[in-house]
Amino acid sequence: MAAPQPIIVIKKKGGHGGHHGGAWKVAYADFVTAMMSLFIVLWLMNSSKPIKEAVAGYFRDPAGTTKLTGGNGKGPGQTPGEGPENTLTVSKDNMSKLKENLQTAIHRVENLNKLKNQIEMTVTSEGLRIELLESAKGTFFDSGSPELNDSGRETLVALANELGGVANKISIEGHTDSKPLARHGGEYGNWELSVDRANNARRLMQESGLRADQVTQVRGYADQHLRKPDAPEDPSNRRISLVVQYVDEGPEKSSDQVSARDLGRREARKQ
Repeated sequence: MAAPQPIIVIKKKGGHGGHHGGAWKVAYADFVTAMMSLFIVLWLMNSSKPIKEAVAGYFRDPAGTTKLTGGNGKGPGQTPGEGPENTLTVSKDNMSKLKENLQTAIHRVENLNKLKNQIEMTVTSEGLRIELLESAKGTFFDSGSPELNDSGRETLVALANELGGVANKISIEGHTDSKPLARHGGEYGNWELSVDRANNARRLMQESGLRADQVTQVRGYADQHLRKPDAPEDPSNRRISLVVQYVDEGPEKSSDQVSARDLGRREARKQ
């Protein structure tokens, strides 16, 4: 009689996690990342130009200072501990370098290349003066309007992206020509227009890169400081001027750095 054969019982483990492990988690994470990227792209496609420029400026230079510093975060005009954190203080020695960087930033924006003759930058005794000059057709503002047009917004956003990386204070001026402007029954003229344009420029630049405490003055001059006194109605007299001021070097201020308030006090004493 043959010996009984042993009974072999084969047990199969349930489930299918075994050799797959956590691979499904990696695939799911990739899917979520791809969906998030898609939503960001869709959001950007429907965003305004200033927002697109601000996002692009951040990815080009997250710290906002590499163009001035050559990529090491410090420049020739910066003193450790001087100015707001992560910003560069531009001195008289390298203000011309800031001018070059701003011009490069403007030229990078394709739509602004055609406006290069309407944007003037000059290093003066008070700092870097940037002037956005109007034309007969209206370059940065529509004629008689305090609201910035697309070119004006693009230009100021590009400048704000760069200037937000410096510690220097900024003043903004509005100027008009001598052509009378009568709106709202004569209650809105060149004085109001010059102030409103300068303030609208200030508001947009602070939304696009300037720090809240960076603008120290907003001035409206109407036609009292004509760029071309011999042609008072020339369109280029209508302009917005941005002044990147030198840092206060202490009590030894030059006469060019005396504030408008000090001048007012002097005039009051003379009277």
